[in-house]
Amino acid sequence: MKQQSRDLTTGSLPKQIFLFSIPLMLSNVLQILFNMSDIAVVGRFAGSLSLGSVGSTTTLVALYTGFLIGMATGVNVLVARYYGSRNFEALSQTIHTAALLCLFSGIVILLLGLASARWILDLLQTKPELMDGALLYLRIYFLGMPALAIYNFGNAVFSAIGNTKKPLVFLLISGIVNVLLNLFFVIVCRLDVAGVAIASVLSQYISAFMIALSLLRSRDAYGLRLSQLRVAKDKARAVLSIGIPSGLQYAIFQIANLFVQAGVNTFSAVMVSGNAAASNADSLVYDIMAAFYTACSSFIGQNYGARKKDRILKSYLISLAFSFGAGALLGLGFIAVGPAFLSLFTKEAAVVEAGMKRLSIMGLSYGMSAFMDCSSAASRGLGKSVVPTIIVVLGSCVFRVIWVFTVFSWFKTVSSLYLIYIFSWTITSIAEILYFRRCYKQQTAAFSLSRTDPSVFRV
Repeated sequence: MKQQSRDLTTGSLPKQIFLFSIPLMLSNVLQILFNMSDIAVVGRFAGSLSLGSVGSTTTLVALYTGFLIGMATGVNVLVARYYGSRNFEALSQTIHTAALLCLFSGIVILLLGLASARWILDLLQTKPELMDGALLYLRIYFLGMPALAIYNFGNAVFSAIGNTKKPLVFLLISGIVNVLLNLFFVIVCRLDVAGVAIASVLSQYISAFMIALSLLRSRDAYGLRLSQLRVAKDKARAVLSIGIPSGLQYAIFQIANLFVQAGVNTFSAVMVSGNAAASNADSLVYDIMAAFYTACSSFIGQNYGARKKDRILKSYLISLAFSFGAGALLGLGFIAVGPAFLSLFTKEAAVVEAGMKRLSIMGLSYGMSAFMDCSSAASRGLGKSVVPTIIVVLGSCVFRVIWVFTVFSWFKTVSSLYLIYIFSWTITSIAEILYFRRCYKQQTAAFSLSRTDPSVFRV
């Protein structure tokens, strides 16, 4: 099948961004649905304790997988920039360097995850009745981290050159396998939480194999060549300068959420299970909105490489409008169908009632996160990653920890815990918007100067 790419520097931006985002959206939704099948299968066929065990690992898994997603962000930004400027030599060097860096990151995350699983679960005060199942699930699930790293790398490359359909096909295939294996391992083999973990790992390696094979078979400038797999120091520095801060942002963000999870764990096992079920709505909404963030950084990256100032700003504003609208509409929709949605994961009315306490607050809050995440993605599209990370660490992470030990500690209600999100998003959004505005003015000011001094603008 012939590889396809897309020039993001010409044409109608609203139409292009929307069409670009649809396959990403579907990919993200499929990934979440397949992950949700883990919880749905154990919740309905193995009981609420198994549901709570798997659900208790959600934030911890996101802590480590978020770093791999952040590393892929560095790949996406640089590939888009070099592709936009038609610097194919630098493009090839970046891709081959990034492939090795991402694989190495996946191996490191695997080892760290296995070493720290019990310690972090203890730190979170995981319920004793949930501990064994949660630990078993994590020890198996982390075996898939190298594969997840490779898939994220390939997805970043294809998204950067405008091909968002191919990763969708690969994810669809591996996801169907995941669901079928979930049902087989849990219902037929009665492996409980171990079964869904094994199914996840196998499906991750299937998707990684397919996306890597596609890049290896490509004859385009962005294709992989085994003979060219080596680390170019300047390209490694460029990828890491964006990827590490972005990865740390995801990871530190989840560290703050670990404190939220610890707060949830102070309530009953029923509340923990209800929170686990309701948090699936978070994943669906965030990942649909994330499609527009990827579009934002990809469009800004290519247009920055092509030195098209107006399209950079318009890409940001259009992506922001789409992501906010998606978050607001989906949030209201989940409030309306909340009980039916939660019933997919549990048969127990008490767990559904507990889940609605989270869903009713989060549903009104999702849209605000667009201002934070889209502005951060726009700054990274311009090559600025460190400051957006610092802003998130201070505005969301540190703020959330302070909230847990002050507001939540005072009221000790689950509602006071869930309100942490809307307040932290608002504070962080203001700072991220102001920083992007500054970056945009500084980075695009170099466009006119580069006509007389080429050293001012480099890609």
